[in-house]
Amino acid sequence: MCELLGMSANVPTDIVFSFTGLMQRGGRTGPHRDGWGIGFYEGRGLRLFQDPRASSESEVAQLVQRYPIKSEVVIGHIRQANVGRICLANTHPFVRELWGRNWCFAHNGQLAGFSPDLRFYRPVGDTDSEAAFCDLLNRLRAVFEEAPEVAALLPVMLEACALYRRHGVFNCLLSDGDWLFSFCSSKLAHITRRAPFGPAHLKDADMQVDFQAETTPNDVVTVLATEPLTDNEDWTLYQPGEWRLWRGGECVAQGQLENADV
Repeated sequence: MCELLGMSANVPTDIVFSFTGLMQRGGRTGPHRDGWGIGFYEGRGLRLFQDPRASSESEVAQLVQRYPIKSEVVIGHIRQANVGRICLANTHPFVRELWGRNWCFAHNGQLAGFSPDLRFYRPVGDTDSEAAFCDLLNRLRAVFEEAPEVAALLPVMLEACALYRRHGVFNCLLSDGDWLFSFCSSKLAHITRRAPFGPAHLKDADMQVDFQAETTPNDVVTVLATEPLTDNEDWTLYQPGEWRLWRGGECVAQGQLENADV
């Protein structure tokens, strides 16, 4: 299956270190050779880089690694194709506009027999992931005419996640640029880095960073990934059905869906 990468921070932060580790899994240390993508929020703007080539061989990925874009919310993905052709249209993350904001979504898993009634939002490609994203946005648009607070969105989002989970594996990251929502049906992990910062060493590349030299005492940065990216830090592993809402690097809401293993 695919792998996810996310970041929520309280100050604009570059994700080059974690991105470099994930890119190795796209054909070098892992089998995820079927494309990659990453989105960086800058206010309401969104920089999106995608390539259907293996990330470990992609010149676009090398560009992103050389260009330390600073952002407070990031969503990334490397793909091992199960549903849909290997092409740019099927490359995560997917982006749509809702209520004047760019919504960004990436999914790890496979949904069997999933064929939603697609209304306003429709997939461009032919993946189950994009179909689920469009279905989710259609559900939100049907309930709310204008953008509510994220707390009001959560019940609709969680009901949708429970439905998708019944069709198979549904691990996802979702954001509108203000917050980052994470849901786990099988595998997801996160680490929150704050003062006192220390060194971190990647599992998939011989690369180490001393975050104390790169940060201030007030910085808070949370990185999420399908599998822990470093081998000298303690990552928190999600339980099946667990969800968390992040803002400014901090977890502002969390819970666990019942019957997540059904």
